[in-house]
Amino acid sequence: MVDIHIRKGVIQKISKTITPASCGADVKVISKDGLHVSIGWFDMAARFCDPGFEYKEDLITGAAAAAAGGFTGVLVMPDTFPVVQTKADVEYILNKSKNLPVEVHVAGALTQSLDGKDLAELYDMKQAGAVAFTNSKKPVTDAGQMLRSLIYARNCDSIILSHPNDYSLSGKLLMNESVNSVLYGMKGSPSIAEEVMLQRDLMLNAYSQSRIHFLTLSASGSVALIKEAKKKSEGVSAGIAAHQLWFTDESVGSYDSNFKVNPPFRTEVDKLDLIKGLKNDVIDVICSDHTPQDTESKDVEYESAKHGIIGLETAFACAWTVTRKQLTIEQLIEKISVNPRNILNLEVPAIEEGKKANLTLFRPDEEWKFEEKHIRSKSKNSPFINQVFTGRPVAIITGNDFITSD
Repeated sequence: MVDIHIRKGVIQKISKTITPASCGADVKVISKDGLHVSIGWFDMAARFCDPGFEYKEDLITGAAAAAAGGFTGVLVMPDTFPVVQTKADVEYILNKSKNLPVEVHVAGALTQSLDGKDLAELYDMKQAGAVAFTNSKKPVTDAGQMLRSLIYARNCDSIILSHPNDYSLSGKLLMNESVNSVLYGMKGSPSIAEEVMLQRDLMLNAYSQSRIHFLTLSASGSVALIKEAKKKSEGVSAGIAAHQLWFTDESVGSYDSNFKVNPPFRTEVDKLDLIKGLKNDVIDVICSDHTPQDTESKDVEYESAKHGIIGLETAFACAWTVTRKQLTIEQLIEKISVNPRNILNLEVPAIEEGKKANLTLFRPDEEWKFEEKHIRSKSKNSPFINQVFTGRPVAIITGNDFITSD
């Protein structure tokens, strides 16, 4: 147990005994039972909807949601309107977010208009500050185009983020194909739709000797494929969305459109294999896959609703509540702070004297109920409202900014 003294955004001293009197005037003391401190958390897949869809989310409300969830940094996806596919698009987001307390990084579009046909301006976007490239939820179906993309990204010293899904197999992605899809009267999306595209991209990545990260895997077979691929290549990493650790395809039986996500919730066996993959470091990252949707997009019949849920405020609490008997808190924090930054070649903050403060304060043993009043996002599409969690972010400290989750 130690104390940390921060002054003007810089860590001045780390010691077992720091008295307020020794820190000078106007000292604010933050002290709670069971309070933990880690380097600031980083979310690797969020949508802030700016430009074009600000009625769902904007950079300010997105950053507020991230801060409430304990994140000091986020990577925003390019599926905006217009799509983030030029140097000017990247600069727009970086300039507009530069004074926010949460550091916003940009993933540029892999192909023009995310249509999977023509390569976007990768080099120019990289020069402007893009740290990765992706087609977000729209996979590149043309294998030749994906191979050329991987080679070009390698030459730019960047990484491609893939969402593996073969549309010819997955259909409308209403829910997982299983006994439950039959019971609920829906055409199911089989996990093989994810696994086939995953295997293809792994083979193309090995051939091109590039780097690829799979954003939100959901199936047991995908975990097995990543495990084998990592034995042969260091250029492979994988992540999952926190909500995939909580729900299964049984949840869809309520026909609540907040359970309509992409990839769909799979079976209990899939969920347990994802947790095992986290424990064995086959899965490197836990992200929020934050996808705000306005009321008009969700308050409709299940089949007509758009995919996605908000997740920044609940990602840590959800993941820790589910995995705290399988993972140590150090393992979990690594997957939401260190690993995402390493994969993106970003500087990893340090809790050291003389370093700029980039910290998350949290209480891993606190039991609390997530209510609508806790949502900072502009959209409210969460299946976790009134859910009781164990583990709660308390605040973030980034430089001179101190923002609580309350």
